[in-house]
Amino acid sequence: MPHHKLSGGWAEQRALRLLVGQGWQLRQRNFICRWGELDLVVEKPGRLLLVEVKGRSTGCDGWGVAALGWRKRRRLERAWRCWLAEHPSDAERDVELVYALVTLPPLRRPVRWIRITA
Repeated sequence: MPHHKLSGGWAEQRALRLLVGQGWQLRQRNFICRWGELDLVVEKPGRLLLVEVKGRSTGCDGWGVAALGWRKRRRLERAWRCWLAEHPSDAERDVELVYALVTLPPLRRPVRWIRITA
């Protein structure tokens, strides 16, 4: 398996562990459609959280912030519409989008969470 896939999986698992520790439950991981991918979809009663995870081993691009531009957001919005087409009963739930910026080992920095507003 390519190194970036292993690193991305590790970063997703770290973010997921933190979310589960805060009472979130995994709904779906790595949903893929023709328009994009949703890394994590987690839920609490009445709420859904879409989590885009970026794992980085160096801070040359702001620890992943540079990868979170308007094109990426548009792909996430399209992938979310595909997900809703498969899960129409969730269309009325409150949804939030957050980015989890995860430093990869050997670094021990905390995960940086960035909430995206509409």
